Amino acid sequence: MTHRSVVLSAMVLGFVSVLVGCGQEAKQNSTPDQSKPNILIIVADDMGFSDIAPFGGTIETPVLTGLAKEGISFSNFYVQPTCSPTRASLLTGNDNHVAGLGIMSEMDYPALNALKLPAYAGHLSKEVVTIPEILRGNGYHTYMTGKWHLGEGKGMDPFDRGFEETFILGTGGGSHWNDRKALSPLQHMEYTRNGVPIEPSPNFYSTTAYTDSLLSFITKHKADQKPFFAYLSYTAVHDPLHAPDAYIQKYKGKFDKGWDSLWVERMENLKSLGILPKNLKASPTNPFVPRWESLSPEQKQEYARDMEVYAAMLDYLDMSIGRVFAYLKENGMYDNTLVIFMSDNGANGAYASSYPGNEDGKYHGSFDNSLENRGKKGSYIETGAGWAQASSSPFRYFKSFTSEGGIKVPLIVKMPGKMKQAGQWNKSFVHVTDILPTLLELTESGYPTEYQGKAIHPLIGRSILPILNGSAQSLETGKGYGWELFEMRAYIRGNWKILRLPQPMGSGDWELYDLEKDPIESQDLSKQFPEIKEELIQAWKEYAKNNAVHDHQGHFDSLYRVNYSLPKSH
Repeated sequence: MTHRSVVLSAMVLGFVSVLVGCGQEAKQNSTPDQSKPNILIIVADDMGFSDIAPFGGTIETPVLTGLAKEGISFSNFYVQPTCSPTRASLLTGNDNHVAGLGIMSEMDYPALNALKLPAYAGHLSKEVVTIPEILRGNGYHTYMTGKWHLGEGKGMDPFDRGFEETFILGTGGGSHWNDRKALSPLQHMEYTRNGVPIEPSPNFYSTTAYTDSLLSFITKHKADQKPFFAYLSYTAVHDPLHAPDAYIQKYKGKFDKGWDSLWVERMENLKSLGILPKNLKASPTNPFVPRWESLSPEQKQEYARDMEVYAAMLDYLDMSIGRVFAYLKENGMYDNTLVIFMSDNGANGAYASSYPGNEDGKYHGSFDNSLENRGKKGSYIETGAGWAQASSSPFRYFKSFTSEGGIKVPLIVKMPGKMKQAGQWNKSFVHVTDILPTLLELTESGYPTEYQGKAIHPLIGRSILPILNGSAQSLETGKGYGWELFEMRAYIRGNWKILRLPQPMGSGDWELYDLEKDPIESQDLSKQFPEIKEELIQAWKEYAKNNAVHDHQGHFDSLYRVNYSLPKSH
């Protein structure tokens, strides 16, 4: 399949127009207001902290490198441990439990589900309001393409939650080609256009289709000169790993040294950037990851190919983001656009056999994962724990964990116009719930106490606009933030963090870390500072109470006991 055929086919899909009523109650502002900025939020799926070039990565991402030179890069940006909880917090400015995503919809835990707790509904709550619901009522066009993962069915589509134009995948992921092969036999894939199911074209590739569809939406409405809010929610680089052939060939042989070498290289790059202490000494310590040199030549060849495909996906994603920027520049919109780029969580270290319904490996075994077909249609490969560890270098663990490798991700923000802090790093603690308050302040939009007849939870985030406009270098750090997902818990206030990971991933007890001195969470300081530990435990309990966190210990045994070790056959 050629790049041109992929692009042309997806463009046809992107321009499909299914006109249905919006059913929104938000008051529309019919007067164009060119003084308001356009807003573009770009989310990569399952991308590790040190994957992109401006964050110490070795994968070619020139567009994001350019964005970092125009904007501010945040080295202490925190999200939720997995996909849909982060997206819920991003779009609502609230904790994932308050937003209804204390559990992911595809996870089946009968004992917990039987309780019918609103915080664990698995879909977006009606007691929170979304960015597009607010901005659409303030004169904005609102567009979304890509991964939704916040509920399916009547009233739960993004078209029902404030988005004017949508082309989305409702579920968490699956094949990036048109065959709609889901992540497991218990899951499915459905694409919708403004809430109406559609079939992907024969030459469909997800990254291209999402990009083309967004450009078609902007083109369709640009004549009225209203500002837009666009949520470009890619499914790359989520497994299964798929990429156009030309991009895979570009990385042939570049990861033959293995994941241990890549981990060290990226750690040293982050030191050079000033993101890590110069005196930090560490080596890969994940107990599930064997040393590269212990693998057989055949294993090395296959795993190296998997990382080649992963790099190709990210490179192609970067190119596609560049297409959006080029379009905005050609149409005189780029200078008046706020751009936010982020990942939804750390790199994914799980293997396909860990997905519900695929424990016996039969589903995964139905794919053609021969060396020559890896990354192509009909294959199902993943990075696994080895490469995910390198993608998260040098932090502890990866996606699903409340350790740093799971919840700390890249954030790059470019303000409209030229920024006086362009190209700078900012080390302030920033949380995903801070994005909505920032957009409200930037667009002079109010936050409702009620929406569509329901009381709305107050925001927990804070605006970081003072940092973005140069009026402040940092924000007050006394506020703390808590996490809970699958019994993985954490709380951060200032430079202190408490962390509790169930066995066998952790000790099962609360641990205490000084993130400023020990960003890789290697030295538990519980015995040295018991008062600080107890204070933060009480703060976490208050967080849990305020956000309807349920004490469901034992419900998630099957999840946190996922085997991240190399599968017997790959």
